[in-house]
Amino acid sequence: MATVIRLTKMGRKKKPFYRIVVTDSRKKRDGGWIESIGYYNPLTEPSVVKCDTERLKYWVSVGAKMSDRVRAITK
Repeated sequence: MATVIRLTKMGRKKKPFYRIVVTDSRKKRDGGWIESIGYYNPLTEPSVVKCDTERLKYWVSVGAKMSDRVRAITK
């Protein structure tokens, strides 16, 4: 199974809120996921990013690939 760490959209129209999740790469953006490791709220000033870095490092160490957006916001 190819796992990927990416954002899944929550919230409502024009009020996005994202969860940082680990999922199978073949699933849809908002499909089921394996584990939720944080969230990202782009609407607040400044943007809020909360991520469990230990779990992020674990998933990367076992072969999960991060999406470009997740890589950018978790620097």
